Amino acid sequence: MTEKVKKEEMVERVTVGLLGHVDHGKTTLVKALTGKWTDTYKEELLRGISIKLGYADLGIYECNGKYTTSEKCRKGKAKPAKIVSFLDAPGHESLMATAVSASAVIDGALFLIAANEPCPQEQTKEHFMILEMLGIKDIVIVQTKLDLVTEERARESYKEIKAFLKGTFAEDAPIIPISGTAQLNIDRVIEAIVKYIEPKPRDKKAPPLFYILRSFDINKPGTPIARLKGGVLGGVIERGTFKKGQSIKILPGIPQGKSHEAKPIETTVVSLHIYEGEVSEAEPGGTVAIGTQLDPTLTKGDRLVGNVVVDKNETDVKVYSSLPIKYKLLERKDIENPPFREGEVLLLNVGSATTAGIISAFKKGVIEVQLRKSVAALKGTAVAIQRRVGQRWRLAAVGSVE
Repeated sequence: MTEKVKKEEMVERVTVGLLGHVDHGKTTLVKALTGKWTDTYKEELLRGISIKLGYADLGIYECNGKYTTSEKCRKGKAKPAKIVSFLDAPGHESLMATAVSASAVIDGALFLIAANEPCPQEQTKEHFMILEMLGIKDIVIVQTKLDLVTEERARESYKEIKAFLKGTFAEDAPIIPISGTAQLNIDRVIEAIVKYIEPKPRDKKAPPLFYILRSFDINKPGTPIARLKGGVLGGVIERGTFKKGQSIKILPGIPQGKSHEAKPIETTVVSLHIYEGEVSEAEPGGTVAIGTQLDPTLTKGDRLVGNVVVDKNETDVKVYSSLPIKYKLLERKDIENPPFREGEVLLLNVGSATTAGIISAFKKGVIEVQLRKSVAALKGTAVAIQRRVGQRWRLAAVGSVE
């Protein structure tokens, strides 16, 4: 879709994460909802799991009081109800950092729990803690793989899910049993998204801030130099408005040499694309693709993931090579989670960025972490802190940039 979209034609947009244990049907559900298979990388296809963050968009329409993905009704005209951008987060424990990054930018979540396995599984608990940590309240529980179990097991699984949710913020969340492969109850999931997931309030008048979740080279091999298009940045707008022709900078930028110090990149917004098509301005809500004048080798293969995009004159977003974090240890019954110690190596998620670091200093309730890779963030940005437990990274604390 290439035609311009008028502002008055745009409808409410939400970004919805799909979280849950590995192989509980997240990518299959996205395919059932949107027709798009978000595992597109060779290694993902070979291994049968999501490795990178995948996303797809969906238009939901109202037809005579019911919700559908079809733009046409049997009787009357379909009315646009909501545009949904799905972020498919990997469930495997070794890919938790990607899941945390996705959760930092979503409005709500479809939380998948498979009926053919006992609940909760390890990443079921981890992903649920992420949502709780980030304050994601709009959640729909999706009980998957109903086609693989008996009715008796389906009811037993439902009881396990209810027991898992008891006493939590999601205790009263709707639970929808589905089969993604058989297209069972997909219409109920669509209806629940409209009913239960609303966009978080975001300041459209604040200085613009964009989290890069993917970056691309859209040129086909052999394209003549004169016809090459600049690199494309995919992600979400956290606040403010981006406009075509705007001068922007990318922070922290590209690491330089052995020091890992990053150099900011400046460029211009050439185009803005949302689900409905190309627009001259883009506001928070859903995923956005920003076309730039960048050499596409800079954006190829997700090279700029974890960076942020701001206006060229932005001063509030800082670049940190040493990050002060006000934190709180999580109370975990399943693992030992003692106080942090100086010299301990941590894995941090700051916005859409993931980096490792070493605790270099302590203050009261604050740790200073020397980063292996610089990050750009506003003061107060949420930080997820993972620590090494055995051979795994486990969620250990929550915090914010001090």
